[in-house]
Amino acid sequence: MAKASDIKNGNILRFNGELVQVEEFLHRTPGNLRAFYQARMRNIKSGKLVEYRFRTDEEVDIARVETNDYQYLYEDGSDLVVMDNTTYDQHNVPKSLFGTAVKFLKEGMNVIVAFESDMPIMGQIPGSAELEITYTEPAVKGDTSTGAMKNATVETGAEIKVPLFINIGDKVKVDTASGAYVERVKG
Repeated sequence: MAKASDIKNGNILRFNGELVQVEEFLHRTPGNLRAFYQARMRNIKSGKLVEYRFRTDEEVDIARVETNDYQYLYEDGSDLVVMDNTTYDQHNVPKSLFGTAVKFLKEGMNVIVAFESDMPIMGQIPGSAELEITYTEPAVKGDTSTGAMKNATVETGAEIKVPLFINIGDKVKVDTASGAYVERVKG
């Protein structure tokens, strides 16, 4: 067991039977009272924030988490099949770990997956993806209003808003966190 003083930002702890990631960890010494650590932690499964004060000598359980780059191969029901880029081992990872950004995931993309004793606990896809437009309404000649957007479907099936000048077959860069159009990709 580790002491509270060993905790660092980003650590994953087993806290009240749940896995939480430390987002902020501060040492406090209020006036003539005993020092303590103020921690803000996010529950990995539910995403809820937890605030807690640790005594300086309190024992904590820091989880052993391995984070690696994997290549996304294909979808298998409610799981995604990913391959370790060094050992070529394949793992099934629940889609839910990637959140809403999963709809921008394209076969062959690299993803980051964190495992705690062979259990996948977190997934992360790149911040942006270059995707081809498979369907959008053609631009109406003369409609040049600045900032006007139209609906478009990308190759993964996700719907996004794009500027009027984007056509079927164009490649666009999409922010995977918000689903927002970033720019047209040349060539």
